[in-house]
Amino acid sequence: MTKAEVTQLSYDIVGCAIKVHKELGPGLLESVYEICLAYELKKNGFIVRQQMTTKIHYDKIEFETPLKVDLLVNDTIIIEIKTVEKLLPVHQAQLMTYMKILKKPQGLLINFYTDNITKSMIPLVNEYFSKLSE
Repeated sequence: MTKAEVTQLSYDIVGCAIKVHKELGPGLLESVYEICLAYELKKNGFIVRQQMTTKIHYDKIEFETPLKVDLLVNDTIIIEIKTVEKLLPVHQAQLMTYMKILKKPQGLLINFYTDNITKSMIPLVNEYFSKLSE
């Protein structure tokens, strides 16, 4: 994928998140938004993996872990869903770590406990994004 394609995919994902948020409003459990967002993304033709377990490599050994990525879209963008009053640096760190472990170029930290998804959402990119062609 190119940077432009990843950016467009991100834009499309946010559009689906906005639709879910407009329909449900704030105040529900993360799992409810996750189920509905996964449905909306699949309905729009995206390939979605939900609650995907994450393996880590440590000291040349691969370990199964209890870490689970909320959503992985088109094997490219990780979505971490929150329903908190305020996103914290630890939430961004969690997503950046998932992106690094899975070698994905972009992550979206989406907080559904808000009046405006667009203003509260945090898109993150890493070295895998910078290596993509324009």
